[in-house]
Amino acid sequence: MPPPRIALPPAIDPAALASHDPAARIELIEGETMGTTWRVRYAGRVAPGAAAAAITARLAALVDQMSHWEPGSALSRFNDAPADSWHELPADLARVVDLALALAERSGGAFDPAIGALVDVWGFGPAGARIPPRPREIADALARGGWRRLEWDAPRRRLRQPGGVRLDLSGIAKGYAVDAVADLLGELGLRHCLVEIGGELVGRGWRPDGDPWWVDLQASPVACVPPIRVAAHQLAVATSGTYVRGAHNIDPRTGLPPAHATVSASVIAPTATLADALATIALVAAPAEVMTLDYPIRLIVRTSDGYQELLSRRLNEMLTPEDC
Repeated sequence: MPPPRIALPPAIDPAALASHDPAARIELIEGETMGTTWRVRYAGRVAPGAAAAAITARLAALVDQMSHWEPGSALSRFNDAPADSWHELPADLARVVDLALALAERSGGAFDPAIGALVDVWGFGPAGARIPPRPREIADALARGGWRRLEWDAPRRRLRQPGGVRLDLSGIAKGYAVDAVADLLGELGLRHCLVEIGGELVGRGWRPDGDPWWVDLQASPVACVPPIRVAAHQLAVATSGTYVRGAHNIDPRTGLPPAHATVSASVIAPTATLADALATIALVAAPAEVMTLDYPIRLIVRTSDGYQELLSRRLNEMLTPEDC
């Protein structure tokens, strides 16, 4: 395996330097949430049991708001609500919906929080696997869903259910949960941490030894391409892909799996919420379009004779000179 290429942050946060404690101890705590695992490393003087209890409670509250697998969640209640009904959303769900709708508009629908009917008809939702849908079923799901059918009253945190729309926030919710846990740790006085949920990560501050929190981009199927190791100082990393988990992404604009050959999309962004959503967009949109986005992005694209790695301009700028 070739040695990793090193990607450095564009700036150093002075506040993180001011609160750095070289004598702090690194603690590791972990658990399960959202059908996957969470893991936190932090440098500080809060007992691991107390930190873990606070994190567990915070994640349970997020699941209660945003899970489309839990029938009693706020999101599921909206999905099952009658047509032409308005719903005041809890604070976290409202923040995610607000950003998701903005990203839907900016991406031309490549990201869509109202994709739940399509996810279900393809067998990726709570009902489980099924045979591939017929064209008429896809057309019906497209007609029932779509972010343009939603009406959002942001000042009052109210969302209108037009009838039949099913929200699915799986392309952004894990990232939001990562940021929420990191923010919670900050409230506990733990400003130096690495938080990971199901492969989505954010790094805050530094390790006690002065190193950043190092994060490797998800392994690539291109064996001869050196891995990329990111100094996750005030940065988040998210990856969406098909070559490990298999094809599970649907283009909300067509109702079909993406027509292009991108098998992995990794995004670096200031927040895990944004990185998660952008990785979802990057796996759906055409590679040429993705490479124009003003974020550090790595794509792995299947070609006729193997795979090709594509790096955005912003990611090349983060690489150390010898790795460019």
